[in-house]
Amino acid sequence: MNKQASFFESVSRNFDKAAALTKYPAGLLEQIKVSNAVYKMQFPVKFGNKYEVIEAFRVQHSHHRLPTKGGIRFSHLVDQHEVEALAALMTYKCALVDVPFGGAKGGVKISTRKYTVDQLEKITRRYTVELVRKNFIGPGIDVPAPDYGTGPREMAWILDTYQQLKNGELDSAACVTGKPTNTSGIKGRTEATGRGVFYGLREFLSLKDETKAIGLDVGMEGKTMVIQGLGNVGSYTGLISIEEGGAKVIGVSEIDGTIYNKDGIDIAKLLKYKAANGGILGFPDSTAMDRDDWVSIECDILVPAALESQIHKNNAKKIKAKIICEAANGPVTADAEDILLKMGVVVLPDMYLNAGGVTVSYFEWLKNLSHIRFGRMEKRFDQNAYSNLVDLVLKMTGKTISQKERTFLTKGADEVDLVRSGLEETMITAFHQIRDNYKRKKNVHDYRTAAFITALDKVASDYMTLGIFP
Repeated sequence: MNKQASFFESVSRNFDKAAALTKYPAGLLEQIKVSNAVYKMQFPVKFGNKYEVIEAFRVQHSHHRLPTKGGIRFSHLVDQHEVEALAALMTYKCALVDVPFGGAKGGVKISTRKYTVDQLEKITRRYTVELVRKNFIGPGIDVPAPDYGTGPREMAWILDTYQQLKNGELDSAACVTGKPTNTSGIKGRTEATGRGVFYGLREFLSLKDETKAIGLDVGMEGKTMVIQGLGNVGSYTGLISIEEGGAKVIGVSEIDGTIYNKDGIDIAKLLKYKAANGGILGFPDSTAMDRDDWVSIECDILVPAALESQIHKNNAKKIKAKIICEAANGPVTADAEDILLKMGVVVLPDMYLNAGGVTVSYFEWLKNLSHIRFGRMEKRFDQNAYSNLVDLVLKMTGKTISQKERTFLTKGADEVDLVRSGLEETMITAFHQIRDNYKRKKNVHDYRTAAFITALDKVASDYMTLGIFP
């Protein structure tokens, strides 16, 4: 079997492919490509009477904008190259969706299954101490967030540790995002990445030229979907695609195997089954398949939502989907994408499609800096104005409406409504910026290259504005 290109190598190749189609100076492109700061650490944590040395990383890829921004991954597979690749993607991702951050990423080399909750808390807090000591965290410096193996719980531990060390710092809540809503978090953050995937896919499917080229009708209604990875991103992608888009999930793959049902799988019920049984195999009215068989299920949309390099040159030819939605970071290697493009498969790239997380993290950061929840000042004013308008129309027409209809027409926006609206606008705007490069640039034949060029244009403009590369 031929050696697979690593995730880091794939990101570098994709960058080089796009950079070659721009006219920026080689020195500027090199500056954008390389990581600006890499902090590799090893710290001791005491468990009972024993000490364990933990290896961890924090990479700040680009300082063209501050703070830098990116999640923290807990995985035994973490290494420096992986974290550097993820940090680079964060730079391009933030640029694509016009979020004013440089890219960063963190990694702690542990398997979360091997530790208790108390032990994970000790590791997280100790990691945070290291970040504070080296000035690698802060509202205006570097703002972490959840990633694979972490979530709101770990972000709350990071915030608490930071505030203990930075007592009295006014904007301390903005040192980390993805926090629980009752701990300075924001409503809509948990679902954000999956919802962003839905908005991006829906926008692509709304275009007649794009859908006709791959033999599909316009719209998401009735489209078949297979999801690999039923974590936070995969589960919300499935739930929202079914409930709001009318899609039909016919296959799901998890660590214990793959299940299939041509008539559709109820993701809400599957999540409850998984929680109760520790896996998805045995789910009622489903056919069990081998863990790796998800790649070959015939469907309209394939959603890899787990880890990187899941679709590679040795399994790419098995794909029977028309669209691949990269909900995870780097699930398709550069070698595999070359094969898929020749097969006529559309790949909607991760650096755009899963940008919903950082977009809503940006909203959370703004909320923390402003010290007020979204909607607090205008919700009742808008609701009263809408109510007066409805009353006027009813009076002039002599009509009546039900209380349910009145509530719908006069509702003021809650925080989650504003978050979803902002995310939807962000994903739609970014898609059309990418599509413009895809349609108009010579020698651009895929959405990933178009997305890279779009991001490079914005990052390069920032560097030149700073006067570093006049």
